[in-house]
Amino acid sequence: MSADSQVMSSAVAGVHTNALHNIVTIAKRELAAYFASPVAYVFIVIFLLLVGFFTFMVGGFFERGEASLASFFMWHPWLYLFLVPAVGMRLWSEERRLGTMELLLTMPVSTWQAIVGKFAASWLFLAIALGLTFPMVITVSYLGDPDLGAIFTGYLGSLLMAGAYLAIGCMTSAMTRNQVVSFIISVVVCLLLILCGWPPVTNMLVKWASPWLVDIVSGFSVMTHFESFQRGVVDSRDLYYFLAVIGFSLFTTGVIIRSHRAG
Repeated sequence: MSADSQVMSSAVAGVHTNALHNIVTIAKRELAAYFASPVAYVFIVIFLLLVGFFTFMVGGFFERGEASLASFFMWHPWLYLFLVPAVGMRLWSEERRLGTMELLLTMPVSTWQAIVGKFAASWLFLAIALGLTFPMVITVSYLGDPDLGAIFTGYLGSLLMAGAYLAIGCMTSAMTRNQVVSFIISVVVCLLLILCGWPPVTNMLVKWASPWLVDIVSGFSVMTHFESFQRGVVDSRDLYYFLAVIGFSLFTTGVIIRSHRAG
């Protein structure tokens, strides 16, 4: 390898290392900000209480007579509909309201690094809240012989779905400095992604639309892609779907933030 190639490789490696350092620094700052206030603890308690209520009281966990967490995962799309936008609504709205967005973007940090860092911190916070539901796994394992593979894929799908909702919340948060407006828009968008694959809606569409159109519409739904994970199947199409929603939403967030910077 020539000297010029070595210098170029070292420079590229240095850029990547610096970018990763910036992302980690921002993520640490954001995660610390969550737990510096009681809001994070209140959110986790409410999430765990709602999960327990819907699993055991509404989902009929014991009445099912089976060792599975189907009654646990089936409510996640609906629980996340309101809880995840509540986490995402402050990501950029708060920065704009306090006037710290300009300060953040004038630091030696690129826009995409700031976006990824803030998103990663919030996603990790949601992962912690989801991870605290581990007593569910212990309970179902004590009562029977569950399919641990299906439980693992269910958690994976749930985490990916939470990330998709969060990315949408990140995008709507960048649109406005009003957190309530950001929350409402995020809920509406996420609700549309649920309804387009919800059985009552698809059954209604079948009556007047062609089957191929119904398949296309339901293909945009988080419900359709989350069902495979609940069954213990990790389909690459479902992975691509959630990653595409996350990628598109974060890309749009970058476009919106750059427009604010240019303005």
